[in-house]
Amino acid sequence: MSEAFTITTERVDDIPVLAANMEKMGVAALVDEHFQPHGNWGGISLGRVCCGWLVHILSEADHRMNHVQLWAEKRGETLRGCFGGAVNARDFTDDRLEIVLDRLSEDESWAEFETGLNRRTVRVYDLEPKCVRLDGTTVSGYWRVTEDGLFQLGHSKDHRPDLPQLKVMQAALDPLGMPLATLVASGETADDPLYVPAIRQVRAGLGRSGLLYVGDCKLMAFETRAYLQAGGDYYLGPFSKVQIPDETLDTYLQPVWAGEQGLTPVYHTTPEGQPEKIAEGYELTQTLTATVEDKKITWVERWLVIRSLRHARASEAALQARLTKAQAALETLNEHKQGKRRLTDVAALRQAAEKIIQHYQVEGLLNLSCTESMQEYPVRRHKERPAEIRIERRLSIQVRRDEAAIQKALARLGWRGYGTNQPVDQLSLEQAVLAYREEYLVERGFGRLKGKPLSLTPMYLQDDRRATGLIRLLTIGLRVLTLLEFDVRRHLAERAEELAGLYAENPKRTTANPTAESLLEAFQEINLNVATIGQEVHHYITPLSDLQHKILVLLDFPANIYTRLALDSQNPP
Repeated sequence: MSEAFTITTERVDDIPVLAANMEKMGVAALVDEHFQPHGNWGGISLGRVCCGWLVHILSEADHRMNHVQLWAEKRGETLRGCFGGAVNARDFTDDRLEIVLDRLSEDESWAEFETGLNRRTVRVYDLEPKCVRLDGTTVSGYWRVTEDGLFQLGHSKDHRPDLPQLKVMQAALDPLGMPLATLVASGETADDPLYVPAIRQVRAGLGRSGLLYVGDCKLMAFETRAYLQAGGDYYLGPFSKVQIPDETLDTYLQPVWAGEQGLTPVYHTTPEGQPEKIAEGYELTQTLTATVEDKKITWVERWLVIRSLRHARASEAALQARLTKAQAALETLNEHKQGKRRLTDVAALRQAAEKIIQHYQVEGLLNLSCTESMQEYPVRRHKERPAEIRIERRLSIQVRRDEAAIQKALARLGWRGYGTNQPVDQLSLEQAVLAYREEYLVERGFGRLKGKPLSLTPMYLQDDRRATGLIRLLTIGLRVLTLLEFDVRRHLAERAEELAGLYAENPKRTTANPTAESLLEAFQEINLNVATIGQEVHHYITPLSDLQHKILVLLDFPANIYTRLALDSQNPP
């Protein structure tokens, strides 16, 4: 009688890479240290459940809880090989994942966990923190607004003011973009009061001062600047128009326009390796005094008056386009058209003209004059009405550009004031401009958080605590991506090498800065085949390609994170 024979296939793909990266970060151990499940908890630890769910999220770009158990059932052998033999699909039921979110939502425990994770990450990955970037974003959804709830209406950065939202403030380590602190607040909360708590959490996590914090104009609130100065840290950011109105900025620009103030050029290197002038400016200083925690402090703040050349060119093109459109609209404002009522009152005509000027934002740049004329026009014969010549009073607008005002407006374009308390010998004007221009790193993290692969939006959770827990879980996943990317890029730079084979449409194309997403995608189509012949079970795994071996070397991971899944394959562990 022949023995029974069955064969099953599991998708392995990037699961071992993600699991190994989380083990290197110590995620499971830190979760187990700082979050305690209830007394009836069974199966694998809370930390390993958390890591398994994160692997599913990063590998499948899907955070929905009801998909995880089925995913785990189809990858039982793989998960047991990566997380330990006790893992099974029942460890990832909805109720267990809900417990993960409930525990991660505990503010005090999360702060301690984040501190521990920051300190371990800095030590294990040999990071040298110097610059931290802060910014906030909103997450909109079809939630129900409740009094004192997390989901509220507010200023939407998703351009959906009609939807309830929550707010996320994040501090990220430069140049990785790795989150150091994540705050979740209700949707109507302003950004300003979230900066100091985020900075406080970064200080606790890194245990050091002397860092440069970079952010937008909301970071530059006086209280926040004073808090950073009192703690021995530095700040860099632009001032708002409330802090430096156009009239004040004009006084700083007068010596520039008069040719009395020299400007320092700022260059960056193009992809072709050529220097390109991107900005110019000068600086001045002022002495500030504040009281922080009942202690009076005084410091010198540098004001950088900077002109972005690209922004100036783009703003000039936009202004000229608006002037052209406004002029055309004004000149045809009271034209005779079929079905269009003509204005016969001078005041009404001027009011309509002012609306056009405001719409195109060209106030003070166009001179208007209203003329009145009497014009004859023929009326054709119609039935009993004879043909006749009628005389009508007509009003029209004449438009003339105020060239002096336009030139003054053009001269102001691209200029903005920035502030920093870091000494010039540590941060030159050129370095400050280049440092601020890297602010998109935080936005890139938000893009990953809200889009693929973390896919926070759309969020299906309605419970405030679990929504908070989910965001915190996903920020751990964001750390995994940024550290994986950092490791590969650093090792490529140390070896002065580039990686080829990541681009399917052009296999010979190389890059020294591969993204985490492209590195993980390179591990697609790796399968584990499990053949059962009677009482014998045999495991066979797809052999790794040269590119996959190369990536594992760059990550300092051994190839046996894959080959150990196939105990009797031709590639011994």
